[in-house]
Amino acid sequence: MDALLQGLQLVFNGQTLLVILAAAAFGIFVGAVPGLTATMAVALLVPITFYMDPTPAIAAIVTTSAMAIFAGDIPGTYLNIPGTPASAAYVGESSLLAKKGRARETLGTNLVCSVFGGLFGTIILVFVSPSLAEVALKFSSYEYFWLALLGLSSSIFISIGSKTKAFLSLMIGLLLSTVGLDMMSGAPRFTFGIPDLMAGINFIPVMIGMFALNEIMSFYGSRVEARTPPALSKDKVFGQVPSHVKRYWRNMLRGSSLGTLIGALPGAGADIAAWIAYAAGKSRSKDKAAYGTGHIEGIVDASSANNSGISGAWVPALVFGIPGDSITAIVIGVLYMKGMNPGPTIFMEGSGLVYSLFVVFFVANLIMLPIGYLAIKSSKVFILTPRKILMPIILCFCIVGAFSINNSITDVWIMLLVGIVAFILARCDFPMAPAILGLVLGTTLENSFMSSMLKSNGDLLSFFSRPISASLGALVILIWCSPLLVRLYQRYRAPHTNHTPRSS
Repeated sequence: MDALLQGLQLVFNGQTLLVILAAAAFGIFVGAVPGLTATMAVALLVPITFYMDPTPAIAAIVTTSAMAIFAGDIPGTYLNIPGTPASAAYVGESSLLAKKGRARETLGTNLVCSVFGGLFGTIILVFVSPSLAEVALKFSSYEYFWLALLGLSSSIFISIGSKTKAFLSLMIGLLLSTVGLDMMSGAPRFTFGIPDLMAGINFIPVMIGMFALNEIMSFYGSRVEARTPPALSKDKVFGQVPSHVKRYWRNMLRGSSLGTLIGALPGAGADIAAWIAYAAGKSRSKDKAAYGTGHIEGIVDASSANNSGISGAWVPALVFGIPGDSITAIVIGVLYMKGMNPGPTIFMEGSGLVYSLFVVFFVANLIMLPIGYLAIKSSKVFILTPRKILMPIILCFCIVGAFSINNSITDVWIMLLVGIVAFILARCDFPMAPAILGLVLGTTLENSFMSSMLKSNGDLLSFFSRPISASLGALVILIWCSPLLVRLYQRYRAPHTNHTPRSS
């Protein structure tokens, strides 16, 4: 109770509430502009958080990400262009409903489902995280090694598209994580005689280059301009929402549950949660034929899932220090900079700060309702913002943000090089999430492996010597073997399903 009261005091003060309001406006604006993702918004916000106290800094990131995920529905509805990847799953349904004159009704439903999903995920986060932390206190380097491998493996198998490309993207991230001084010998690796690289590559310039600079280059490399949006509809924002909630409340619960569960898987994120929830909703629907024609049911599942996925991604980030998605990968770095070391001890060392984080989640999702309503009412302003004016301003923020971390021009060059590589990879349909997780988890993987080998005198079987470690190891190996097992099962089933009796 004392920790909860301390958390409430940290949040409900003038400075933190003002930061939440400013971050909400920033998140709504960035999310409503096509191509500017929630991760990009958080990456641009990080340099500013250096000058804040821990609670306002985390509050800014939580609020910005939640608002940006919802705001991505605005251009998706009016322009058929998802503002963030998390809105892509149901952008077809939203745009078709807008053509029927139901744009505001659609966005109102999106807003209520997003708030519900965010609150649902937050409740799960509050109750699950402390319980998991008690289990995590028993973890040693063996368990953390398997957890890191689980996160890296999940980023490949959950990613959409080619698994080979996801694996190669992961290898790039792991390669970047090896830059710096070797843990065992202290010898420099891949530093090329540059003193600034001795401490390794800072993940923030990489994040800015991989998302913000990549988007800028993609914009200027594309000749296609967004068309002028249609006239705004005159329907009421919340007019039909109560009837939709009454009819599809099971969809909201299912989407929120799936979103929280999938968000907690390392490497999944809100966009994959939305796709899976949309597919699950369609498979369980009594009106499957209506999907793809502008059906509100298809929006309820997915929009509940993407915001609950944000909360779910914080579970492994807080308890194990392993990011659930690219946003929490950035957050982990901010937590370290603020003296809050992610892991089970965070619930003991800074319990007041942890409870302030929980309170921020509730406040951020509740404040989404009035600010989201205002955004829907004035959505034409966001959609018509000229991107030719916006992109150079963002480029300036990228350069200043990368330089201000260590006051080093090396970080700016890292940002530029990573941005160019990310642009080329994106053109070839390489996913970015595995590369991010490779960079973030590479150090944990290496340190855990080397520590374990030292303790066991090089005995690899020691990784299976403890019950939790053996269970995690078996799970990882099962994930690795799953494609082969599925292929063998399909080959076994093929002769039976293809056999048809001859007609007499």
